[in-house]
Amino acid sequence: MKFQVLDIIPHLKNPVTGRIVSAADRLDQVIRTAQRAEELGFDSFSVGERHAGEFISSSPTTVLAAIAAVTSRIRLQSGVTVLSVLDPVRVAEDYATIDQLSRGRLELVIGKGNEVLQYPLFGLDLADQWDLLEEKYALLRRLWREADVTWHGRFRPPLPEPVTTTPRPFAGPPRVWHGSATSLRSAELAAYWGDPLFTANAIQPRENYKRLIDHYTEHYLAAGHDPARRYIASGSGAGGVFLADSTAEAKRAFGPVYEALTAGRNVPGNNSPFRNIDHAVAEGPALVGSPEDVAAKILDYHAEYGHSLQSVSLPTTLPFGQQLEILERFAAEVIPVVRAAAPTTLWEEADPWAGRPAGVAAVEHAGNPAEGAA
Repeated sequence: MKFQVLDIIPHLKNPVTGRIVSAADRLDQVIRTAQRAEELGFDSFSVGERHAGEFISSSPTTVLAAIAAVTSRIRLQSGVTVLSVLDPVRVAEDYATIDQLSRGRLELVIGKGNEVLQYPLFGLDLADQWDLLEEKYALLRRLWREADVTWHGRFRPPLPEPVTTTPRPFAGPPRVWHGSATSLRSAELAAYWGDPLFTANAIQPRENYKRLIDHYTEHYLAAGHDPARRYIASGSGAGGVFLADSTAEAKRAFGPVYEALTAGRNVPGNNSPFRNIDHAVAEGPALVGSPEDVAAKILDYHAEYGHSLQSVSLPTTLPFGQQLEILERFAAEVIPVVRAAAPTTLWEEADPWAGRPAGVAAVEHAGNPAEGAA
């Protein structure tokens, strides 16, 4: 299994101590965490995108560019790029720039986002969110694959004159994952194009995400895509990973923070049913416990999901030094156990995107059922 660190850059007070860092310090923490994740052998680092709520991730491209400048190996991902509210031309330009700066380390994760307030902010109708995503992704694919693109659609002014976005990606189009919390339509879009699926695995019971993954697999195979390239990634619950010598100690130390954050979150339709730490650890996806128990939990989920990439987030309301200690312990005591038990071809020799630019052309001509549609 491969491992990702995801930061959607929440900017929150610690609900127990009342402590909060400045926006500048919080953004600096993101960059320093990415550097440390690379040093520790994590495979990718992902930056989220939010345009409402207590987050400062409205410009993930800026943050990813800063990370690209101070890293050299780790893959850079978004989590997610809220393509439904964005202009595909601008997305093509901005992320190709990051791909150039990082010399081919970019992989995009797209989705409609789970914050309904962003749609009126951008003058869009929430009822169109799925159609927006599908149309804009079709255009983005063409912009990264073709020169002299002309285009007409429902939601964006047409491109009547040929357009070639610049810069071009570093070497061929970056791989695109599709993020989904509960949406079957996102899973179907990923399957349609033969792209990998990134399940949030955040606040719903496990069986809901299993249903999503099974639906994706059914449609992916029905579309005639190569089963060997059916990659799935999984999140790790709201709240952040937290390790201690024993699971009981981890729950005692982190439980008050987790429960206060959960109690303070009131987003109808997007609240976790796991309201206390015992419930979250026993039945939810939260990775809180001893390294042994956390590794076992990831492998337990892997047995159902078959995922190749595990994403984790740090508890960012805690002191930054403590966050880095958790990251270091996770790398030393959890990752080796899971890697040994759950090998994957993701980003290995058998994966066409493993060595961008080499190998990408092969998958581009493998035959998508709707290649070129717009």
